Amino acid sequence: MTGALRGESPHFPTRATPYPGRMSEFTVRAATTQDVRGIQAMLEPFVQRRILLGKDLVVLYEATQQFVVAENSDGELVGCGALHVMWEDLGEIRTLIVVDDWLHRGVGRGIVEHLEENARRLGLARLFCLTFEVEFFTRRGFAPIGEQVVDPDVYSQLIRSPDEGVAEFLDLAHVKPNTLGNTRMLKALR
Repeated sequence: MTGALRGESPHFPTRATPYPGRMSEFTVRAATTQDVRGIQAMLEPFVQRRILLGKDLVVLYEATQQFVVAENSDGELVGCGALHVMWEDLGEIRTLIVVDDWLHRGVGRGIVEHLEENARRLGLARLFCLTFEVEFFTRRGFAPIGEQVVDPDVYSQLIRSPDEGVAEFLDLAHVKPNTLGNTRMLKALR
């Protein structure tokens, strides 16, 4: 593990990626269990506004390794996002949040770039998202998708997943009330 920090995985560095901005600086790094309550605090206003679905604290702890967080120069969390692997070549960007005071400062872009790099390291070729922020994701190379985006054999495997995000990707009827107004988008990674 040449060049790796103590406790660092060679596949998923724990080093923060700095993003200097016009008016602010922030870093994006892998989340730790100490970040989970902060992630939940960022999530709650979006749940209240019915933009994102709520997640129990235990679910967030179980998904810690999927998350990256953005923090400002004072160490305060200002954003987060998660990468969920759905299939051998397919992942989902989920729970992408930027706190209101940090919108339009590059935080969302930084988080998505970090998640895309993690996806490439895992060998994923495509990323899915379910979003109201169509313009944001379009600028990052995502495009709206139709009904059939996986072959029937993969579909028959994915439909067995208990994960609601997979059901949203497959556009199953039982998740329609959760997805109203959202756009299903996909990006091919290079």
